[in-house]
Amino acid sequence: MNEFIDITPFDIKSCLVAVLCGFLIGLEREWYKKPAGIRTSILVCIGAYTFITIAKFLQPDDSAARVLGQIVTGVGFLGAGLIISEQGSIKGITSAATIWILAAIGSLAGFGYLGGAILITLLTLFVLQMMTIVEIRLTKIRDEVDTKKNNRKRKKAVNKEKIE
Repeated sequence: MNEFIDITPFDIKSCLVAVLCGFLIGLEREWYKKPAGIRTSILVCIGAYTFITIAKFLQPDDSAARVLGQIVTGVGFLGAGLIISEQGSIKGITSAATIWILAAIGSLAGFGYLGGAILITLLTLFVLQMMTIVEIRLTKIRDEVDTKKNNRKRKKAVNKEKIE
């Protein structure tokens, strides 16, 4: 009966950290209606955690490093699917980068670096939040500058018409 609930090689604490980190980042993405929300974020984190943990268990030598390389490549393809070119602009790059960092966070949990996983999660949330604020302010400043330029052009045009 004990074999039925044996979770070797998995560690509940590491698994929960991977889920929590994925949830927090996914919540931020979901809040702003971005691709790769809560479910996707948790799954990418827990998937990377699972692959690293299995690799470490099956071959304790350096096979986990090789698996990590495959995770990076595989998640790169997953992220590429999120990038869309639409009417001359590219969208989804931040979501693709977020997927990549989620895999890194899950890998950190898989290697047992829980503090590192939490730190990178907090840094990621900081970047996503602060850059949103910075982008909003930059857009307002840019719009004000464009308005002033357009007003100057109009004044020049009106003055030119008066002269003619």
